[in-house]
Amino acid sequence: MAEYESAQRAPLRLKGSGAAPTLGKRKKKKAKDKSKILEQIVSSKKQEEEKKRALDKRTPAQLAYEKMQEKRQMERILKKASKTHKQRVEDFNRHLDTLTEHYDIPKVSWTK
Repeated sequence: MAEYESAQRAPLRLKGSGAAPTLGKRKKKKAKDKSKILEQIVSSKKQEEEKKRALDKRTPAQLAYEKMQEKRQMERILKKASKTHKQRVEDFNRHLDTLTEHYDIPKVSWTK
């Protein structure tokens, strides 16, 4: 028991419980605070964009290439999404009709 004699015997105190202000007397935020917060958000976004540009070591040609790739991919996706399955099957059948008979499957049976 001698080991525990140096321990504190007082009840635990939680943060903010001793000198907490009353809840009814809160100060209202002013419009100036909102404008300052908006300015900080805008400036932080600009700083993040500048950091991204500094970390991005691609040339303008590489950036243009990637931009065009994304644009073409979006065009392909929109083109595929524009037709229904039924329309695609009809187009494929029309394409098969235009092919020569060289591509037809030959008969295997000798009797017929």
